[in-house]
Amino acid sequence: MVNLLRKQMLSIPIGLYCSAIILLKICICSQFSMPSSDQFNKDPGAFPVATNGEPFPWHELRLPKMVIPLHYDLLVHPNLTSLDFVASEMIEVLVKDATEFIILHSKDLEIMNAILHSEEDLRYRKPGKKLNVLSYPAYQQIALLVPEKLMADLRYHVAIDFQAKLADNFEGFYKSTYRTLGGETRTVAVTDFEPTDARIAFPCFDEPSFKANFSIKIRRESGHIALSNMPKVKTIELEGGLLEDHFETTVKMSTYLVAYIVCDFKFVSGTTSSGIKVSIYASPDKWSQTHYALEASLKLLDFYENYFDINYPLPKLDLVAIPDFASGAMENWGLITYRETSLLFDPKTSSTSDKLWVTRVIAHELAHQWFGNLVTMEWWNDIWLNEGFATYMELISVNATYPELQFDDYFSNVCFEVITRDSLNSSHPISNQAETPTQIQEMFDTVSYNKGACILNMLKDFLNGEKFQKGIIHYLKKFSYRNAKNDDLWSSLSNGCLEGDFTSGGFCYSDSKTTSNTLTFPGENVEVKEMMTTWTLQKGIPLVVVSQEGRSLRLRQERFLSGVFKEDPGWRALQERYLWHIPLTYSTSSSNAVHRHILKSKTDTLDLPEKTSWVKFNVDSNGYYIVHYEGHGWDQLITQLNQNHTLFRPKDRIGLIHDAFQLVSARRLTLDKALDLTHYLQHETSILVLLKGLEYLESFYYMMERRNISDVTENLKHYLLRYFKPVIDTQSWSDEGSIQDKMLRSALLKLTCHLNHAPCIQKATELFSQWTESSGKLNLPTDVLKIVYSVGAQTTAGWNYLLEQYELSMSGAEKNKILYALSTSKHQEKLMKLIELGMEGKVIKTQDLAALLHAIARNPQGQQLAWNFVRENWTHLLKKFDLDSFAMRIIISGTTSHFSSKDELQEVKLFFESLKAQGSHLDIFQIVLETITKNIKWMEKNLPTLRTWLQIKI
Repeated sequence: MVNLLRKQMLSIPIGLYCSAIILLKICICSQFSMPSSDQFNKDPGAFPVATNGEPFPWHELRLPKMVIPLHYDLLVHPNLTSLDFVASEMIEVLVKDATEFIILHSKDLEIMNAILHSEEDLRYRKPGKKLNVLSYPAYQQIALLVPEKLMADLRYHVAIDFQAKLADNFEGFYKSTYRTLGGETRTVAVTDFEPTDARIAFPCFDEPSFKANFSIKIRRESGHIALSNMPKVKTIELEGGLLEDHFETTVKMSTYLVAYIVCDFKFVSGTTSSGIKVSIYASPDKWSQTHYALEASLKLLDFYENYFDINYPLPKLDLVAIPDFASGAMENWGLITYRETSLLFDPKTSSTSDKLWVTRVIAHELAHQWFGNLVTMEWWNDIWLNEGFATYMELISVNATYPELQFDDYFSNVCFEVITRDSLNSSHPISNQAETPTQIQEMFDTVSYNKGACILNMLKDFLNGEKFQKGIIHYLKKFSYRNAKNDDLWSSLSNGCLEGDFTSGGFCYSDSKTTSNTLTFPGENVEVKEMMTTWTLQKGIPLVVVSQEGRSLRLRQERFLSGVFKEDPGWRALQERYLWHIPLTYSTSSSNAVHRHILKSKTDTLDLPEKTSWVKFNVDSNGYYIVHYEGHGWDQLITQLNQNHTLFRPKDRIGLIHDAFQLVSARRLTLDKALDLTHYLQHETSILVLLKGLEYLESFYYMMERRNISDVTENLKHYLLRYFKPVIDTQSWSDEGSIQDKMLRSALLKLTCHLNHAPCIQKATELFSQWTESSGKLNLPTDVLKIVYSVGAQTTAGWNYLLEQYELSMSGAEKNKILYALSTSKHQEKLMKLIELGMEGKVIKTQDLAALLHAIARNPQGQQLAWNFVRENWTHLLKKFDLDSFAMRIIISGTTSHFSSKDELQEVKLFFESLKAQGSHLDIFQIVLETITKNIKWMEKNLPTLRTWLQIKI
């Protein structure tokens, strides 16, 4: 799944103050002492009570292993007029231990009938035995009580008839609507099950380890088509003109990967080099936007088959753009579903960043066809094995298939994003205990996705690409159609090699010399499992403190915490028992070679072969750690940047900027020192480095603007316009140049227009006028569209015209740009109108409401409006989104995490306390409170420094 918390849909600039909830479900396998049916018979009072008042024979959140599913035969008939569905299923089960009940998951389903058939019943066509059905909604479980004990090692068949309404909250089997060019509203029915929502669509064993085969039949009207995981094998015509589509039986898979859709979409198809048919589906008026997705899917599927050395195991792959979708995409095996903006590409309105996003999401979901689908985590605690790998494989696959997108240059941002979150004490380990559906849902966050990807990238750099690839191929082949856990991956990555000789800096596994889990290289042995569990089983990120004395380097590792300082009373307690095995890399002023060392202890010493004026750790930012250079370390690095910055690699210059400002938030480096480091940027030739420096300076401006600290805001504005004037003046209002040129153009022009720079405002106004005069038909350069729209939205006539165009547009990319522009209005009545339209859900879809509130909250004129709205309309929001949904996390964080005053903190605390009193509690509450507290401390410490520094510079 691609989590939209990874990409704020309206591309709102977020500074240091914002909680890093970026795109983004996990659970740990508890060692239950499983109650048996005999225990239930002996002491039924120890068990929960079903809805009918009878004892419910199971009291664990996890299902028992006494009965396991083998095959589901599922028939579903959705009615797109009455917005409900009727269905039936036959589940073939194997009894592992004798039992008098079967426990299944079921949520909001009306069970009309349940019958048990033995193998003999089916063989001789006997009627079977009616089952008594008990329901325990607190655990989303039903119990099927059998009239006589089911015997171990025998197979039975459970037939269930059930019905329900199509959901309207993006979960389970739900309705989605779209509007045609002619203004007609049409309805489709679609599924979205991960992590625990298959139970909303059909009674099932809804846990990832209960893999089974699925034979699916869908009934529909002739004006619709039906899609499912597998190809359709036949269609039967029924009475009344209904059609029943039968699909091939699936491979063995988990319930959360089951999918089916009834729609009227059109498609474009192609075939991979290995003969897999790939189709891209979209609503008819958006069919023309499917062609880039097809091209990318064919390339990426070919790449993965070759890279993993495993053929894609299904005969077809469909990618479908869904009009209403909660996350970015979902990797259902053979039927991947996407939010429209994550799949469709309109050359007239989609920007370079849109293209990169679509390519990444397709790459992510296709990687899941192996990581997640073919090999599935044993339990949700290891969801990072799915999501971390898929996020990491974006880097590998996009670099190989679309090198012109230069994604490798941006991957460090994936790690920088999660560091902001992981440096809070409220973070969690990559592999973390979670049992309830809410706890599982919360684990689909930036830690599982981004940190998972970053430690894999660090491990790949440590092993080298070839050995890493061989290890994951071994892992995928060994656990195909099975479930795996952390240790299984480390064992595969520790698989032996034969060469046994080492080159400088090289690594090899040698079964003849070491244990199978040991990595060997000159001078050191490293146990892979021992090393990697320090990254997956403890939260946080290490800080490596470097002190240089002549040719000696003294190293120390700590837990890096932002907002908690060394002088604070609680700091020492938060450091206890934290120790990482850190694969360090470094270069020096006297050698550009990459040196390596494993830091396994709290302190260590390195002796350099010769004297150096500086040393730089974490080469190319491949390691997941922050570095602080004590003594004169930072001064030496700043001096070198000013004298000749090109002696550092571009990614190392980015890493220095990032680490410096992170250290400011931990009070390990003064703000003026970090700002001095950026002063050399006037000579910087790398666009990526310029963008990183600009990002921090821009974030300070927005922070001050929102607090209405006018003197600092004005001085920072003058500094930015003067400091970046040479590069600002060279920007054209076009789509010319490389992807980096385009990214820089978008970022700089967006900032300069926001700063009300006259040449920028004048050009954007001119282009907006030309566009409106052409009735919206003029094709403006896509990389400046958002800027032109944002400037145009500042007049009443322009704002109204953009809202009209928003309603008419068939491009999701364009609608996102327009909606962002509308949210920048300085008029609160206009911002309130947007919120009302989002709540209504017709003009502005409900799926976009969370991002809209986030955008308005980032507008100084809208921040209090959005926050007040959330507090006053909380119950109405809960009718649209589940409390633990992605949307509610965006809404909560997006309207509060930028706050930086004690009064605001108190308001948020009181609101969260009132929610907890009502029984609502989420991890995001603590994340937000910690983030606001950090922001307050940052302002108290650094505002005077920033004010003084700017006064000196201007």
